[in-house]
Parts: sequence; structure tokens; C-alpha cells
Amino acid sequence: MSNFTKEKIDKYAKDLLIGLTDKERDMIQEEFDVIEKNINLINEIPNIKDVEPLSYPFEMYVDDLRSDDEVGEQIDIEELLSNCDVVEGREVEVPKVVG
Repeated sequence: MSNFTKEKIDKYAKDLLIGLTDKERDMIQEEFDVIEKNINLINEIPNIKDVEPLSYPFEMYVDDLRSDDEVGEQIDIEELLSNCDVVEGREVEVPKVVG
């Protein structure tokens, strides 16, 4: 027997302020029956509880990042700010690009 009865579906629809027709409620009931059937198939897999769940489907690797000590030529901040039209302290004003 399904955990999602028509009464539960009607209650959830009412709580969510969704008006369902009988046809829509039956369609949702059928979808939940399929979902529940598939979940039961998964639960019948032997030793499924011993399997570690994946949090990300791909293997992650991290390349070594360069050290910050390997910085080349540095430009003085005053020289950089001299190219800006509007400067306040170390902040610059940029043109608005989105309406």
C-alpha cells in the first residue's frame, strides 16, 4: 500500500493552496506509486546500507597553486589609480553597465 493516499495528497494540496481536480490528484497518485516502487527496488539491493553515498559524482583533484611569493613585477597603487577618472581613497568609480 502506498504511503501517499488521496487524503494525504488532498491535505498537502490544501496546505499549499493548490486546487487539484480529481484527474490531477489521480495523476499525482500514480506518479508517487511509481516513485515508491523504484525506491523499494533500490532498498532491495543487497548490502545497500554498506555503500558510502556520493556527495559529488566526479572525482575531485586539486592542482598545486603557485606560491604568492613568486609574484613578478609590482606596479605602485598610485600609478594604477592615476589612470582612473574618479578616485576616492583607493576606490575607483566604474561606469554603470546594467540598466
